[in-house]
Amino acid sequence: MKSILIIGVGRFGRHLALDLMELGNEVMIVDQDEAVIESLSGQVTTAQIGDCKDEHVMRSLGVNNFDLCFVTVSSDFQSSLEVTSLLKECGAKYVVSKADREIHEKFLLRNGADEVIHPERDMARKASRRFSARNAFDYLELTSEYALFEIKMPGAWVGKSVRELAVRTKYGINVIATKINMRVTPLVNADHVFKEDEHLIITGDQKEVVKILERL
Repeated sequence: MKSILIIGVGRFGRHLALDLMELGNEVMIVDQDEAVIESLSGQVTTAQIGDCKDEHVMRSLGVNNFDLCFVTVSSDFQSSLEVTSLLKECGAKYVVSKADREIHEKFLLRNGADEVIHPERDMARKASRRFSARNAFDYLELTSEYALFEIKMPGAWVGKSVRELAVRTKYGINVIATKINMRVTPLVNADHVFKEDEHLIITGDQKEVVKILERL
C-alpha cells in the first residue's frame, strides 16, 4: 500500500484515483472545483478543495509524507508547470506529471517532474499494437521493443506440449502463462499440453509477435 496525492481531478485524475483506491492505496485528491471534490469525497481517503499553485495550500498538504504525487491538471499547461515545481520545492519524494503534448515533457522534467506520462499517446500506442495483432486480447509494452500479449490458442497447437512445439526455438517467443476464465496459471512445465479453451500469455519482440500471429 502506498500513500498517494493527486492534484487536479479531471477525467484522467478521477479514473486514476478510483483505480488506486481499488488497489488498496491511500489516496488524497485536491482540486479547485468544489463539485468534483464533493462527488469523490466518499470514494477516496481524503478529498480537499484548494489551489495548489498557492504555496501556503501546498505546504499545508504535507507533500513530503506521500510516497507518490501525481499532477494531472488538465486545464492549462502553465498551472501544471507551477504545481510540479512547487511540489518539489515543498519536498515531494516522487512527482509524476501528466502531459497532453510531446513538447510539454521536457519543460515538466526541467521543472521538477521525476516522470512524465502521456495517457492519450500511450493508449493509442497500446490500441494500435493490440488491434494490429490477429487474435490478440490484450497488450502490455515492456520496453520500446518487447511486449506481453494475451492471444487466442492457435488451432495447430491444441493437444501438443510446450516441449513438442519448441515454441521459443521455432518462433522466438516465450509462453509465460495460460489463462482460462480470467484465471492465470504460470507456465513452468515443458510437458504442459495446450487446450483449446486456453489463452496464452506470451512475450517477445513486438513486430515479430505480430508477424507470427499472422501466420498461426
